[in-house]
Amino acid sequence: MELHPIGIIRTQYTQTKGMPIQPFFAEKSMLAVAELDEAYVAGLEGLEQFSHAILLYHFHQSQASKLKQKPFLDDKAYGIFAIRSPHRPNPIGMSIVEIVKIEGHRLYFNHADMLDETPLIDIKPFVPKFDNRLHASMGWLKEKIFDH
Repeated sequence: MELHPIGIIRTQYTQTKGMPIQPFFAEKSMLAVAELDEAYVAGLEGLEQFSHAILLYHFHQSQASKLKQKPFLDDKAYGIFAIRSPHRPNPIGMSIVEIVKIEGHRLYFNHADMLDETPLIDIKPFVPKFDNRLHASMGWLKEKIFDH
């Protein structure tokens, strides 16, 4: 299997310290940009009709993965597939972001929770009817997440 970046994500975050741990917590983040390679610009056509997009990217500064880790929001270790740590067997990240505008090869968005110069793997439109699960459970996070 080979994956090739389609572009690069530019954000205000040059280190993980102070960076939001999820887009949910990134409401006050500054505008970010996904810069696509020119070869992929035609793929953006129609995306401007959506309010949000799903960005898939490579955790390019991820460290070696462990199958059990302690997440930011708890003191207990869990299996890697029950948490959202960037230190995974395949360090792939996913964020739902708010589209601000698209100009040429640039997708401007809010709610960045990734480091500057993050390799972008793919973009998908966020479709509430497909992507929301109103009755989904939050497992161990239920007691950790507060309504904002």
